[in-house]
Amino acid sequence: MKLLLTSGGIANKSIAKALFDLVGKKPKDTSIVFIPTASNVMRGNKTWLIDDLINLKKQNFKSIEITDISAVDESVWKPKLEKADVLFFEGGYTYHLMKWLNKSSLAKMLLELLKNKVYVGVSAGSMVTNKKLVFKISQITYREHLKYLDKVKEMSGLNFVDFYFLPHLNSHKELKENFIRRILKGMSEKIYALDDNSALKIIDEKIEVISKGKWFVIN
Repeated sequence: MKLLLTSGGIANKSIAKALFDLVGKKPKDTSIVFIPTASNVMRGNKTWLIDDLINLKKQNFKSIEITDISAVDESVWKPKLEKADVLFFEGGYTYHLMKWLNKSSLAKMLLELLKNKVYVGVSAGSMVTNKKLVFKISQITYREHLKYLDKVKEMSGLNFVDFYFLPHLNSHKELKENFIRRILKGMSEKIYALDDNSALKIIDEKIEVISKGKWFVIN
């Protein structure tokens, strides 16, 4: 399985290079499908989503498809995912994305789809690859509110990785290293915290940190 877990999308040339290394094709021969589902319940200014799309456009892909697994039927989104080289899961609310991965049945299809594709996650899109979604992380660190999440406190993730991914290191005062270490004290699992200029390039169980910024590992 090939994964590129990012905090802020294709934010720099190093992350872009990592993506195309995983795909094994030139940008002009690579097709991508952008899945914005996690962003649907986010309130306020969504310039970050537009910026992520602009960064994709800069890569000169063969094609960029957009499909929302919560808005259209499987008969619409499934063929798009099957044709793409890259499945790009945008950021937003982690629990909302996981809810629709389950409800749409895409979660059950992903292992088969990813035999010949690359999974790219941005923020929530990266966090759903964890073995479970830890409410403490989402609610305290990223302020994901229960009223948007059907009052779900714990939920299984895709279980693609054996660690936890924390995006947006240093993006505001509550996401400094000392704060993160303090609220996660007592967790024994490995945790990667990355800023928006960093990513994890994963091939099967081999993990490589790609970074032009800051990151650290707990445990």
